[in-house]
Order: sequence, then C-alpha cells, then structure tokens
Amino acid sequence: MELKEIESAIEGILFAAGEPVGVERLCLALEIDRGTADAVCQRLADYYSYERRGIRLLRLDNSYQLCSAPEFAHHIRRAFESRRPARLSQPALEVLAIIAYYQPATRAYVDQIRGVDSSYTVGLLLERELIEECGRLAVPGRPIQYRTTQNFLRSFGLSSLEELPELPNAAPEDGQLTLEMQAAVARLQAAEGGELTDEELEQAARELARAEEGAQP
Repeated sequence: MELKEIESAIEGILFAAGEPVGVERLCLALEIDRGTADAVCQRLADYYSYERRGIRLLRLDNSYQLCSAPEFAHHIRRAFESRRPARLSQPALEVLAIIAYYQPATRAYVDQIRGVDSSYTVGLLLERELIEECGRLAVPGRPIQYRTTQNFLRSFGLSSLEELPELPNAAPEDGQLTLEMQAAVARLQAAEGGELTDEELEQAARELARAEEGAQP
C-alpha cells in the first residue's frame, strides 16, 4: 500500500471504531509494521493540529483514537448539552486521584486514605468507565483491585499515565488526603471541566489551605 492509502485507511478505521484501536490491530489489518503505523498516525496527528481541523488523533498508551479538537469544546458542548454527562463530584475526584496515583488499588486502601466508605463512589466511577477491575489482591478475602482506563486518559487529556505529575514516594496518612493529593484532585477537576469556575477555584484553594495547615507541625 502507498503511504497516502495507509493514511486514509487508518483514518477510516479510527473513525469507524469510535473508540481506541490498538496499534497491533492496525498493523494486522493493513499488513504494515509497528514503525510505519506509528509514523503514519503521528503524521495524521500533526496534520490535524497544524491545519486546526475539528478533530485530533490521540495516542492512548498503545492505541490511537480520533476525537474532537479541545479548542472547539464550547461549541460541541452547546450542540450536545443534553447528552453531556454530569461532572464528577469532589468525592469522586478524590477516589479517582487515589486510584490513578496508587493503582492497582483496592477499595479498602481508598477508604483508608479518605477515612470514609467509598463503595458508592467506586461504583459510580466503574459506570463512567473511568476505572476497571484488574484482578484480586493475594490476601485473605482476595479484594478486587482497580486501575484507570483508556477512557480516563481520554477524559483528562493524557496520552499515558506517565504524564501524571509526580507525587512524593511517601504514602498518604490514614484517613487524611495529603497536600499533594489535594493538589492532584484539583488538577483532575480542572482537566475534567476545562477551566475552573471562580467558586471551584475558591473551593480548591480552601481545601489546599486546610491540607497545608494540617501538614504543619
């Protein structure tokens, strides 16, 4: 196949899929090697961005997906306002941040950090396909472990988990979110909604101030 034909085929496959497509699947379907597939996808991604097209091509770990351009998010939200899912609550963002940074994590570990029961919130994140089950911990009771999904990466504008800002190696204290984790929650909140409202900024500032005060000796 010629390069232009490969580009068009990949574009068609990603458009038809409507979800992330593994690069190995693209290679198998088009009978091309991994290097060619990655190079063509990068070329398409650069083209969409340079020409300011209404779509973008995202890399999500070892997969690719077509999505709408972020600069047109306001217009797209207006067109599909009734279909827009509810924004995540502060507790949901807390649970999601803990799982994102300490995955795979059990619900008991999340509860230990937050100091409250998180079963409802974990269920909500499962329904939103932001987290998924990834096996069981080899301890009595074999609790379920959770990790983030590709939908999490797409929702928060990340290509991979490596793009998450680093946190200190120290584990959070029982029953209390650390200052760094509070900041991570605020970052997720900003990423989810684009830009924080004044009220949300004030709330995040108050929470960070309380966490900082509690961290002082």
